Amino acid sequence: MKLRPTRKVTSAIRGCLLGLSLLGLAGGALAQTRELSSNGVLLDRIAAVVNEGVVLNSQLDEQTEEITARLRQQNTELPPRNVLRQQILERLVIEEIQMQRANKLGIQVSDEMLNGALDDVAKRNNIGFADLPQALSQQGIDYRTFRDEIRRQMTLQLLRQRDVIGRINISPRELEQFMTRQQAAPDKNAEYNVSHILISVPVSASPEQIEAREKRAKEVYDKAAGGDDFAQLAVTYSDSSTNIEGGALGWRRGTQLPSILAENIAKMKPGQTAQPIRTPAGFHIFRLNEVRGGVQQSVVAQVHARHILLRTTELEDDQTVEQKLNNIRTRVIDGKEDFAAIAAVTSQDPGSAADGGDLGWAGPGSFVPEFEKQIDALSENEISKPFKTQYGWHIVQLLGRRQHDSTDDLKRQRAFAELRESKAEEETELWLRRLRDEAFVEYRM
Repeated sequence: MKLRPTRKVTSAIRGCLLGLSLLGLAGGALAQTRELSSNGVLLDRIAAVVNEGVVLNSQLDEQTEEITARLRQQNTELPPRNVLRQQILERLVIEEIQMQRANKLGIQVSDEMLNGALDDVAKRNNIGFADLPQALSQQGIDYRTFRDEIRRQMTLQLLRQRDVIGRINISPRELEQFMTRQQAAPDKNAEYNVSHILISVPVSASPEQIEAREKRAKEVYDKAAGGDDFAQLAVTYSDSSTNIEGGALGWRRGTQLPSILAENIAKMKPGQTAQPIRTPAGFHIFRLNEVRGGVQQSVVAQVHARHILLRTTELEDDQTVEQKLNNIRTRVIDGKEDFAAIAAVTSQDPGSAADGGDLGWAGPGSFVPEFEKQIDALSENEISKPFKTQYGWHIVQLLGRRQHDSTDDLKRQRAFAELRESKAEEETELWLRRLRDEAFVEYRM
């Protein structure tokens, strides 16, 4: 599977990415290990102790400079420096907690996976993979540092996949209800550019704490509704993981938005800010920036085929298995055997043997390339000669071709992914809050 940088990595690489300038790198990847010299000169300080690890003051300084430069480039008004540093320190603390958990669970990004992500970055900038170090060097970015940060963000993505995405359950009934709401909505094909502010509420908050956080949310909403810059408010007040990006959630389909917003988005106009919405994570304030739309009909070419699969063993080598399939093919062509009947008793494909080798209707990309190549070369009802794939030796018969409107199938697949993603937004915030609450953190600033 072709890997791409995570949303955080994409955010870090954008801005000057077309010139390969890395923005928003986590300070942990930029800071090198400091040591005290022999004469006792202090090279660094500890900004925070996080369980058995630390966040260094140099990491905080470097990250602050990076983010300050980015916000200025985006013409976003800067909050007071102490407020910005506290937001950045908290982000570094949470990332350190996540990395510690990933290490504990043995989550690792292999060099092969990392090189795949870096190759993708290179291709999107129209350069070769081998040219990436030099291109980064021209921007003043150390290639090793860049690799370490991409690996770090991919590790965080894998951890989120394990702890959050992989544990989200969507029942068939829930999916059907979700699709019904999609179909009923007049803006079902629209996409929305949304920004977000979260005023978090501790899991074990007292009524007084909840009231205070609700009051803060109302104050922030009043500022936003009154015309204050939403991005600057997000940087200053938001407890969400997107605060440093000005609360930007980017372009999302209506059903890909957090479920708490999807129900109200149709009532909003671009430029409008919604009243605070209460969830277990806290109070959410959303702003609709822009709207665009258009899901196109999708018609794909499909094939209907059936096959017989035989595998080699210690007693039957490639030549023996190939000859067996040649004999079967000849008997079927001569009318002495029925393809489905012989597939049911001889094929070693457990997924299709019981159905006479029938693979059903399938679109492009459903089979491995060698298998698709054989099908593409067949006429209707023609049986291929034996050929080999990673699964073994096959003969395949083409039963038919058709142009199929797969719009509904794609809608179902997309609805499942979007429903899971909309749940993941809230679940990720709760998961991060639990990790933070369970961690030992001591600030040294």
